Amino acid sequence: MTRLRAWLAVALCCVATAAAAQQPAGAPIRLGMIDGLSGPFANAGEAVVRNLRIAADRINARGGVKLPDGAHPLELVTFDSKGNVDESLIQFRSLIDKRIPFVLQGNSSAVASALVAAINRQNQRQPDARVLFLNYSAVDPTLTNESCSFWHFRFDASADMRMQALTEAIRSEHAVRKVYLIDQDYSFGHQVARSAREMLAAKRPDIQVVGDEFHPIGKIKDFAPYIAKIKASGADAVITGNWGNDLTLMVKAAREGGLNARFYTFYGNGLGAPAAMGDAGVGRVLAVAEWHPNVGGAASDAFYQAFRARYPDPRDDYVHLRMQMMVEMLARAIEQAGSTDAVAVAYALEDMRFTNGFHEATVRADDHQVLQPLYVSMMAKQGGEVRFDNEGSGYGFRTVRKLKTAQTTLPTTCRMERPARN
Repeated sequence: MTRLRAWLAVALCCVATAAAAQQPAGAPIRLGMIDGLSGPFANAGEAVVRNLRIAADRINARGGVKLPDGAHPLELVTFDSKGNVDESLIQFRSLIDKRIPFVLQGNSSAVASALVAAINRQNQRQPDARVLFLNYSAVDPTLTNESCSFWHFRFDASADMRMQALTEAIRSEHAVRKVYLIDQDYSFGHQVARSAREMLAAKRPDIQVVGDEFHPIGKIKDFAPYIAKIKASGADAVITGNWGNDLTLMVKAAREGGLNARFYTFYGNGLGAPAAMGDAGVGRVLAVAEWHPNVGGAASDAFYQAFRARYPDPRDDYVHLRMQMMVEMLARAIEQAGSTDAVAVAYALEDMRFTNGFHEATVRADDHQVLQPLYVSMMAKQGGEVRFDNEGSGYGFRTVRKLKTAQTTLPTTCRMERPARN
């Protein structure tokens, strides 16, 4: 109930008052977010910032992070990667120079892979300046399998976990007979396509994959030619891991091109996608996530309404439970470790359990993957069980399938090298 009261306090716009009354006096604990804040995916980066800020403010409002020398506020410091690997590594060096102990990133698995390698080198060469990487959205399974690192924790479900959920929904949807795969041309997109093929073959061998296509990430302005090919293939369903404007522009082209197919997506429930699809998406666009605003219950509603009270502009309505969960778990791990030392905090995070009244999650120590339930939801007009719409569009999502943690948990091949405990 403590967390629920905190979220309600935010909803009533009392954070500033609470913070003034319990202002942490210690030096700020800085969180360095490296992600695209300009360029084609700036909207995705800005959405992350909002979620991280409200999470940090909530913790600060209840007194900050408690350490042996007193209470410390969390401070978010942003670094614009412009959405590319090289700039991300430049910004990482700037973060290190500023002695920021925690790296937060997620909107690109290619960037995440580069950061894991850079952090491994950094922590080996400078053990007195080690950093920890908290990943909120980069879902390439290799990050918690063959490329796993003690210094990396993922709070989102992997691409394979998300595909597990989507294909479970497809398993019982007998109207789906022909599927077209379309994804961004980089490591994540290729993994999504590969996973879709393997899981469909195992669960629905009768389904025919009639297309498997990759397009340049962040560079396509007109998806009409791709939609024309999908229509020509006779596909009755599309599976895509596209995100950001690559998803929004694609579903807009599908609407304009009259594509009569279901879209099974990773991210079809935000960043303009519902408004772009409009009525054409009702009953046909599905998304998978750890939570959505219409899961129901007082605690879930309070969480969502707190965010909307803080960010009332419909354009800012992109709420991520996992990002806020990540900050909450990090703060608790720092308190348990009694310091911001990367080794101590990492060991405190291992096997940590999160619960807030409507969601439960656990960090798996073997690979630092967060295990949690997943929801498959379908786009619908606002009304009835769809009490909250997305971005003021008049369209929201309703649950069609909830998979328990045991159903989303997949094995890992991680063989992690662990430093000695301090």
